[in-house]
Amino acid sequence: MNRTLPPAPDRRATLRCLGSLGLIGLGSLAGCASAPSPADHAAETPVLDLKRYFDGRVLAHGVFTDRGGKVKRRFVVTMDCRWDGPRGTLDERFAYSDGSTERRVWTVIDHGGGRYTGTAADVKGEAEGRAAGNALQWRYTLKLPVDGTVYEVQFDDWMYLIDDQVMLNKAVMSKFGIRLGEVTLAFHKPAAR
Repeated sequence: MNRTLPPAPDRRATLRCLGSLGLIGLGSLAGCASAPSPADHAAETPVLDLKRYFDGRVLAHGVFTDRGGKVKRRFVVTMDCRWDGPRGTLDERFAYSDGSTERRVWTVIDHGGGRYTGTAADVKGEAEGRAAGNALQWRYTLKLPVDGTVYEVQFDDWMYLIDDQVMLNKAVMSKFGIRLGEVTLAFHKPAAR
């Protein structure tokens, strides 16, 4: 990932949002502060079923971009996924464009009703997921080693099922509420035979 932490964020967008209050009124405060929710996608199809999509081999291609939008890393992820009842194992193997590799093994629990939790060796505590319609929001804190120091960074992942084979993923990485960059992934699941 990004080798250095970025400087303080550009506050112009926040100031523009707050400045609009004087022109438009207090009603715009909700527009500035509202955040998307999985429930916003409840009517979208096809419906995302993690146990069905992440079953067998899944391939993903992605990029990490810094706060300015510059691509810092490209990578391919090969995932081997299996489920035993409500418990899933997602074994991710990353191959980066610089030749480095990484592995993360998730244990995911389907609690029903669109609620998921997950753990992995480099994730602090438990990841929390909520799904509705074709979307999943997945939040967690990753322990990210950089030059001998481990930083805890937060990920806010959004996954959108496009069809039976393709899912898109956009994740915002932040620290202390400051946006550090984004990860964009395109998952591809081979067609069932």
